[in-house]
Amino acid sequence: MMSYFVKEVFYSLQGEGARAGRASVFCRFSGCNLWSGLDKDRHKSVCPFCDTDFLGVDGEGGGRFADAGQLARHIIAYWPETISAYNHAHKPYVVFTGGEPLLQLDEALIVLLHDAGFEVAIETNGTLTAPAGVDWICVSPKEVDNLQQISGNELKLLFPLDGLAPENFSELLFEHFFLQAVDEANGVDHVAQVVQYCLRHPQWRLSLQSHKLLGLK
Repeated sequence: MMSYFVKEVFYSLQGEGARAGRASVFCRFSGCNLWSGLDKDRHKSVCPFCDTDFLGVDGEGGGRFADAGQLARHIIAYWPETISAYNHAHKPYVVFTGGEPLLQLDEALIVLLHDAGFEVAIETNGTLTAPAGVDWICVSPKEVDNLQQISGNELKLLFPLDGLAPENFSELLFEHFFLQAVDEANGVDHVAQVVQYCLRHPQWRLSLQSHKLLGLK
């Protein structure tokens, strides 16, 4: 029986990608396989620009959950009480993120959430393959050579990043291809570069972090 370590659980609107604007329960797992999350290790991280706190279990709605049933009930409780009114086309929606969610997300938890009527999504760096049953797969690669999840619903690439040219990913089996400007600590704004690349290569679409623009979590 697997325990789950969760940094936070919250209810908000999806801010990025093809499902931007959709009401979602977000479950952020603790831990990542590309960075310890400690500032002392940032210089040797694959993604030193990361601004996400995925350490520990002390966030809003976070904690250690003894089994899949306990975590599933916790997630379900975040959805509004109108859950029974939703039909097949408008299912309750949970997004597993991190850190790296595929270090912990498993079929047992997915099955319980499906049984409760939820659609299950992940936002992953793609270095691990998704378990059976995930309904929506968003891959945001941070390196080329270690990419294992090479198909899914959307590929979201930060731009510009050394060694991660969009053309390295354009032939992969995804429905949607998004570019999102790297948010650098020095304040450099890369949105104009992303816009120009998308205009020259219309396979790619601009992704904005609308939740940050709107002041949402």
